[in-house]
Amino acid sequence: MLTIAFVAFSLGWSAVASPAPVDRNGIRIALSKRGALSLDDIVDPSALAASLERSISKYQNGFAAYEANTGAPHPLTLDLPDAGPDANLTRRDTGSVRLTDENDGDLWQGAIIIGTPPQPFTVDFDTGSSDLFVPGPSCAGCSGHNRYKPAASTSAVDAHRSFYLAYGSGAVRGEQYTDTVSIAGLTATKQRLGAATAYSAGFSASNFPSDGLMGMGYQTISQYNSPPVFQTLVAQKQVTDPVFSFKLAESGSELLLGGANSDLYTGDFTYARVTTKGYWQVKMDAVSVNGKTPIHNVQSVIDTGTSLIIAPPSHAREFYAAIPGSRPAPASVGRGFYVFPCSTTARVSLSFGGQAFSIDPRLFNLGRASARSDYCVGAVVADSSVSFWVVGDTFLQNVYTTFDLGSNRVGFAALK
Repeated sequence: MLTIAFVAFSLGWSAVASPAPVDRNGIRIALSKRGALSLDDIVDPSALAASLERSISKYQNGFAAYEANTGAPHPLTLDLPDAGPDANLTRRDTGSVRLTDENDGDLWQGAIIIGTPPQPFTVDFDTGSSDLFVPGPSCAGCSGHNRYKPAASTSAVDAHRSFYLAYGSGAVRGEQYTDTVSIAGLTATKQRLGAATAYSAGFSASNFPSDGLMGMGYQTISQYNSPPVFQTLVAQKQVTDPVFSFKLAESGSELLLGGANSDLYTGDFTYARVTTKGYWQVKMDAVSVNGKTPIHNVQSVIDTGTSLIIAPPSHAREFYAAIPGSRPAPASVGRGFYVFPCSTTARVSLSFGGQAFSIDPRLFNLGRASARSDYCVGAVVADSSVSFWVVGDTFLQNVYTTFDLGSNRVGFAALK
């Protein structure tokens, strides 16, 4: 069944003050897990809905930032259908912050330090966004989180700009600064970041243990229109190779900055080129299920900040038509979700660069729809606000994934 994970230094805060283990190809950061979309193999519909809503809202943020930064709509928005009254999308408010969202914490988290002298924080690593934010000194709703104090940092500079980010029915708002940011012994100077003045209820310490979020996408989807942290590390020659890589798995998970860990994968990488520099957006050649291939040649985004696989409704219908006994479950699970007989094994693969990569049926199966149900929930979910596929951790836990900023491509290899 699908579990939700986060990145953490295995040595705790002592790891912040000293470099993480150095692989011959980069800096290694150990990952560990918490949370789940199911309990005792029974799905939590509210957690599923919150996960989907947050992911969709995140893309709306990025599309708005892309148009503001480039002067043109993001290409993925040009094919969007009229969402209509039944769309799952919650659009970004333009005024006050609604502090009511439920954040299920389905991201990957690790330790960083900000400022001079250093102030320690944990942040979620998210390839589906591009900005760094942490709680500011007077952040409302941030009890239990570490707070960034710009006045205590000799390297902090006020950018005199605010920011606002929507996450489902809630939001984060604050002020922008530049400061020194270090991760695993690598230091980015004059890095743009956000000091939040308000967190929604879903970002409370009980729901969201990490302090903030660090996006790892391209600058064009940055709300700040500034280089994200990893791009700054590359520009300031803190890493030899402009590449970072993830292993997301039940055990031995890891983020590596500056290369790929050959001890964690076997064979060669299969690469898919980035088609638009914003998200890690690549062409997905095909989607196959139970020997049928209902989907061909679609755009997709590779997103460590999303647990599910999100598809346009027409694609989801074609996909589940290949699983006998499957059906939509808007009442029992939630709009966009499908169930299938638990006795059925769904054999699913996604193809990139001419190579098919299988999804473990245990990861595709999120759990039973209810305690006495003979139906289980599938990890492919429909949403009418997307014309592309969002490829999240349900898939990424089956492969070793490298994000190559220098060659603008994403690579997949088999796990050892």
